[in-house]
Amino acid sequence: MRAWIWAGWAAMAVALGAQAAPPTVAPAASAPQGFKLFRPSAPASAARGALPAPAKPAAAASAAAAPVPAVVDAEPAIRGYAVPIGGALKADNEEVWQRIVHLAGGKGARFVVFGTASEDPEASAKQVVDLLQRRGAIAEALPVAPKFLWVDLNKVVRDPALIAKVKAAKGIFFTGGTQERIVDVLQPGGQSTPMLEAIWDVYRKGGVVVGTSAGAAIMSTVMFRDAPSVINILKGRFVDGKQIDRGLGFVGPNLFVDQHFLKRGRFGRMIPLMMAKGYKIGLGVDENTAAIIRGDEIEIIGDRGALVVDLTEARTDAALGAFNVQGARLSYLEHGDRYHLRARATTPSAPKLRGELHDAESPGFKPYYTDDVFHLDMLGDSTISNAMSRLIDSARREVKGLAFDVLPRANDPLAELGFLFRVYKGPDSLGWSTEEFGGEQFTVANLYLDISPVRLPMPLYGGWGPPRPPEAANPAASAGAAGVPAPR
Repeated sequence: MRAWIWAGWAAMAVALGAQAAPPTVAPAASAPQGFKLFRPSAPASAARGALPAPAKPAAAASAAAAPVPAVVDAEPAIRGYAVPIGGALKADNEEVWQRIVHLAGGKGARFVVFGTASEDPEASAKQVVDLLQRRGAIAEALPVAPKFLWVDLNKVVRDPALIAKVKAAKGIFFTGGTQERIVDVLQPGGQSTPMLEAIWDVYRKGGVVVGTSAGAAIMSTVMFRDAPSVINILKGRFVDGKQIDRGLGFVGPNLFVDQHFLKRGRFGRMIPLMMAKGYKIGLGVDENTAAIIRGDEIEIIGDRGALVVDLTEARTDAALGAFNVQGARLSYLEHGDRYHLRARATTPSAPKLRGELHDAESPGFKPYYTDDVFHLDMLGDSTISNAMSRLIDSARREVKGLAFDVLPRANDPLAELGFLFRVYKGPDSLGWSTEEFGGEQFTVANLYLDISPVRLPMPLYGGWGPPRPPEAANPAASAGAAGVPAPR
């Protein structure tokens, strides 16, 4: 097991080292009292409790499945829109539903809906069909799903009548569920089917490809297939063909997309995968939120927000013996904000531009927050976006937090491996906020993130027990009081 754990981490280090980044490594963040920075395991003669040394990478390389294709530079010209939705899209989210129909041509636009990923594809697709039709679209569900046991999938994806319906559509909608079902049906063994080619034809000619939850996961050329917990991804427990696999690539080869992002703290799994596969830009879309991607521009709409992760200048230190990164750049976007991929630039929405600018480098900066904060679960629900919004309006220069496995498996060799997160301001860090819609809303550009491995002794806590008498608590003092020399 340790072999493939090491292989996952080693792949990250090699991939990141190949990027255009300075060769120097930033100093590791200091560890708060109570735990220590993780270091490579000591030899077998080391003290009891040390983490075991990882196996050699070669052993894992031979056992791994065929590698997922690496990121490439060339991108074909696409006239259409890719719309990943972070999942949990509500029926009353008028902004997102109306915008999807508008992008496909407005009232009367034809959609085909794939419930392929769903455990109940008929019900899932029917719900989407109904919601699209309420907004004026003409929508139809296609019987393309492995859960339809009476359907011969090999024939369905080559059926001329169904393919004609796809080609006649201006919008394609993939529901949520299990993303590997979509890929395995439309691109079995990495080979495109006639139905997938028809979808691409619609997209290239200006149509809209929408996916929610699992339907968003397939948007990249690489996707999480059957991923373990975020903390285990941080520990390097993923391999090609199992935890990660090929996606369908609608957003192009250079952008990685993930979903349910802020709600489930998935930036902690995005960054290791990006490093392992050579991605420099990642987009994490939260629930009930959509990203509209066309060419160089991303626009965020909906109820919550999205996180952009830029690893262009990030660095890693292989000597630490576990996953780590320094200098990852983070930007948090909400409704109406835009991000420009080539320029790596954020454009806030008009209400934010009319609101308050937060610039710590400005002489007139008047931060609202002055106290220090430490997060015990950096991977918690919206912890990263809340930390960023608070930091940009704070007198503090950084905020820290931890991630660790509270209930590790028995005999887990990496049970004590945790991670220290340090989010901090740089000279280009900016924020904008508005209260035009009631509560305060933020856009944050260019905060920076370091992640360092640390050791957290297990168990983390024990019973308190009854108070001990003073003599038991301080034997040296009681011995001295009795005229007996204190023990050395």
